[in-house]
Amino acid sequence: MSMTVRSEQACFGGTIGFYSHVSVETGTEMRFSVFLPPRAQARPRPALYFLAGLTCTEETFVIKAGALRRAADLGLILVAPDTSPRGLGLPGEDDDWDFGTGAGFYLDAEAEPWKRNYRMYSYVTQELPALVEARFPVEPGRRGVFGHSMGGHGALVIGLSNPQAYRSVSAFAPISHPVAVPWGEKAFGNYLGADRERWARWDASLLMRARPFPDSILVDQGLKDQFLDSQLRPEALESAAAASGQKLVLRRHEGYDHTYWFIQTFIADHLAWHAERLAA
Repeated sequence: MSMTVRSEQACFGGTIGFYSHVSVETGTEMRFSVFLPPRAQARPRPALYFLAGLTCTEETFVIKAGALRRAADLGLILVAPDTSPRGLGLPGEDDDWDFGTGAGFYLDAEAEPWKRNYRMYSYVTQELPALVEARFPVEPGRRGVFGHSMGGHGALVIGLSNPQAYRSVSAFAPISHPVAVPWGEKAFGNYLGADRERWARWDASLLMRARPFPDSILVDQGLKDQFLDSQLRPEALESAAAASGQKLVLRRHEGYDHTYWFIQTFIADHLAWHAERLAA
């Protein structure tokens, strides 16, 4: 698989690298970042995929989250893809910050003109892991996924839909019930079409009701989050977990908002959560 090295730097005894490749799924160049901990020099390590939120890129998490030092200590490989295809010039693609460029919502679009290129679900679950496992010292079968906001939605949907492929799942401030909030209605209506029944497979709360993940799921939510009531709806996850028996650790934190300051505060907990499950 062809891959371009954009840059590689030493970091905490390992390497932080930024890469690109031509994607079959999106039909565009896609960019991603990989942090290799020092222990990856000796033998393959588990990979933890982080899915970023609206407007973010493959650089946002590795620069802002404060995750690399702890990942180095735990021996975790971190992989962070971009949040959408870019540069397609589709009508309306760059009109709003919450749809189109930087807002792929980690689904496979079904409606025109999006369905050919906006295939972030297949990209993240199939094409990118295949590339990473072919080019980096990753141990196949030891894979986790987490994310923030739109990326938290993506992580929950991906984990719930693919329990055989992911051993661990967590999220920061996820869009928990996108079929019932403005961000989700806008994205799903455009990417998937007007038939709301087709939206259900991309909604974490609805998926959790139908088929719970076999292990616990960790979710952290700040109570000062400006999107809490209008867009995130964590109570929908609690209701779904109660209905299905899903083991859910949902922690609410006074004073924390939707920013990466919130993620920095609790990132060590999430990395430890995944490391424990990926080592099992």
